[in-house]
Amino acid sequence: MYSQGTKGLSRIKSRIRELIAWTDREICMEPDEFAYRRGWTVARCGFGARIYRDPRFDQLRIASKVPEEVS
Repeated sequence: MYSQGTKGLSRIKSRIRELIAWTDREICMEPDEFAYRRGWTVARCGFGARIYRDPRFDQLRIASKVPEEVS
């Protein structure tokens, strides 16, 4: 059995979380769209913080050394 105060507090906390999530999306909307259009991955790592990554970096390899010719 919950008291009315606990339900009210729960609703307030829920509403605050919704507002924070909405604000976070609004702040990062343009950079996220830019990244998605280019095929990048977007990882959310905190309020207003994102990690943008181009998956093509996974295809890069270190060039092997070419043996030098001794004259």
